[in-house]
Amino acid sequence: MLQLPALAGLAQAAKTTGFKLSVRVEPVFRSMDLPQMMEKVAEAGYQGFEFGNWRAQDAAAITKLKNKLGLECACLVGNRAVNPKGMTLVDPADRQAFLAEIKASTEAAQRFETTRLVTLTGNELPGVSREAQHKSVVEGLKRAHDVVEPQGVTLIVEPLNTLVNHQGYYLNHTSEAFEIMRGVSSPNVKILFDIYHVQIMDGNLIETIRKNIGSIGHFHVGDVPGRHEPGTGEINYANVFRAIRETGFRDFVAMEYMPSKDPMTTLAEVRAMAAQ
Repeated sequence: MLQLPALAGLAQAAKTTGFKLSVRVEPVFRSMDLPQMMEKVAEAGYQGFEFGNWRAQDAAAITKLKNKLGLECACLVGNRAVNPKGMTLVDPADRQAFLAEIKASTEAAQRFETTRLVTLTGNELPGVSREAQHKSVVEGLKRAHDVVEPQGVTLIVEPLNTLVNHQGYYLNHTSEAFEIMRGVSSPNVKILFDIYHVQIMDGNLIETIRKNIGSIGHFHVGDVPGRHEPGTGEINYANVFRAIRETGFRDFVAMEYMPSKDPMTTLAEVRAMAAQ
């Protein structure tokens, strides 16, 4: 059971970092079930947790434990996978299946008491121009806005790297991601800015964050190379965290990394780094 000092730690984390801290639990904690991982997140003094497959979880039980631990469910995954077959954004033929999936996930968001859905574009279509696929993504997100907006849910669309991890994925550069946001023009559709992926594809992290913070709804954190905890690679995360805080961003910055050592030690170190 979470003790009072830990609850005080949650409030202190928000006070010192400005933004809220979350953990994408599966890569950080392995060989545990979701309730056990949630308890670890609370023990680490983080305010939020997020996980992959909401369909495999009992929403009532998870929400009850979430509230007991004083945690927030930071987000759910809206359309299943990096390349969700038959429900992508890049293919207009997938539109109705995509919207049906977003509707189901929006209903799940109510049960899990969250307001964000990670949204993936799917892989690029061979033989189809980037222009046509870009247009399809914008149109699909505009249609999805009509599904999520009445429920107060925000889609967070994720660019991924295609040099190391996700060869073939459509949305792989931030320049196009923010162009899509301008095309959709909705406060309920924003970017999930995964710092690991952006560093691999584009770099220029701090300036990109500063210029586009109004279109960013969520951050993911992992160092390069290897997607381990901050401090193991080439990204100066103390400076990046400071830049995020100085923009006035107050939503979630989530740890999505594979620890190179004891997970709880890494979470404590990153939490301290985020408050510098």
